[in-house]
Amino acid sequence: MNQADFQRAIIADLATLTHDPLGFVLYAFPWGSGELEGKDGPDEWQRGVLEDIGKGLLTSGEAIQLATASGHGVGKSALSAWIILWAMATAPDTRGIVTANTEGQLRTKTWPEVAKWHRLSVCSFMFEVTATAIYSRQDGHDKTWRIDIIPWSETNTEAFAGLHNQGRRIVLLFDEASGIPDVIWEVAEGALTDADTEILWCAWGNPTRNTGRFRECFGKLRHRWRVRQVDSRTSKLANQAQIAKWLADYGEDSDFFRIRVRGIFPRASAAQFIPLDTVEAAQTRVPARDDGAPVVMGVDVARFGDDQSVIRWRQGLNARVMEPKTYRGVDTMQLAGFVAEQAQLTNPDAIMVDGNGVGGGVVDRLRQLGMVVIEVQAAAKAREEKKFANRPAECWQRMKEWLAAGGCIDDSHELRDDLCGPEYGWDGANRLLMESKDDMKERGLASPDNGDALSLTFAEPVARRDLRVSRGQAQSHAIADYPIFG
Repeated sequence: MNQADFQRAIIADLATLTHDPLGFVLYAFPWGSGELEGKDGPDEWQRGVLEDIGKGLLTSGEAIQLATASGHGVGKSALSAWIILWAMATAPDTRGIVTANTEGQLRTKTWPEVAKWHRLSVCSFMFEVTATAIYSRQDGHDKTWRIDIIPWSETNTEAFAGLHNQGRRIVLLFDEASGIPDVIWEVAEGALTDADTEILWCAWGNPTRNTGRFRECFGKLRHRWRVRQVDSRTSKLANQAQIAKWLADYGEDSDFFRIRVRGIFPRASAAQFIPLDTVEAAQTRVPARDDGAPVVMGVDVARFGDDQSVIRWRQGLNARVMEPKTYRGVDTMQLAGFVAEQAQLTNPDAIMVDGNGVGGGVVDRLRQLGMVVIEVQAAAKAREEKKFANRPAECWQRMKEWLAAGGCIDDSHELRDDLCGPEYGWDGANRLLMESKDDMKERGLASPDNGDALSLTFAEPVARRDLRVSRGQAQSHAIADYPIFG
């Protein structure tokens, strides 16, 4: 068989693997010989990803979105290379983009793997690999049949916004995805709008941050992503001797070992105020009956078009006592009406209302309706003004202590993200200062409306109305006296 016939035979074989990436990987590389001597194919978790892609192509009719959080040394870059080569070799005029957390990761780790596996593949004659792209050698297809590496830039997102390939195949690959800003994820979603198009979006890496879009793939956006977590100890590729040293040095439950070996998100980032494990424990804890405690209502008022107003209740250690209410696109008069209605239905012992900005209008209207409400202003002095820069910092600290002391909250991804999202710092007087909503939005995070509504229930000590004591006595009790005060 001459060279031309041999290449035609390979192309015919590849055509049968259009929807079988695992079959491609087993066929395309010389397993067991040469550079791959002693290697018999993909690791178990890699096989799982490849099989998921094949099943999705055959059954979903929608974009295939896969997210994998893993420890070090499990073969993420090799898997990236296999997927890129399969996508290119089995579907003419495939287009795609590969990016990573840093340009260094992209150019020194991700892309060299593509060059290596391309060199080893049976389809190497079909494509050219340069420092920034892989593209078809077929005349006239170098612009339409290609995948490019593109370092991300928050100020220049056009490359991600312009990825369209109607009726053919699109590949988006995010390596070390925890470090890729939310804005890049959001712009990349524009590629998902092409109808009748095979769309594959893969995101993986070490789970270094427990906020942001990569974390959300495993949380509130899990219904859109096929997720897996890979422990390096289960991988035949990882350095088990080094892992044993890390285990001895740091311990299995340390954040270092969780991220770099177990493929589990950390409890807290360096500046994160409430650790993830504190929140998750509160979501799974069985609430004790706390009938003697006052019921406190917290009302967070939306300020921006994409925010929501939230009403939450808490009775002592139980914040599941009533289902929260959320409202979007309502004005202050409407919201005040909803608050008044819920107050009549639930009969709380106190109503704490966010009085900042448009929230002042809600407070005024509720008072016009004859309701007794406590207005909470962000700029107001804290009760312990030597410790806290303002009231929100004090409220969030009390809530954090309450969560750790046995508080119970609903199993809501949105609430969990709200509680884990804000970071903190210190003002010039060394007082606790919470991150502002504007700063959170600049980091690509949503306003923590649910978290703020719950935090408002800690703004003031509250006594049950049937056990009211004098004002002076009430103030002598600590805010944590839950059997009487909320």
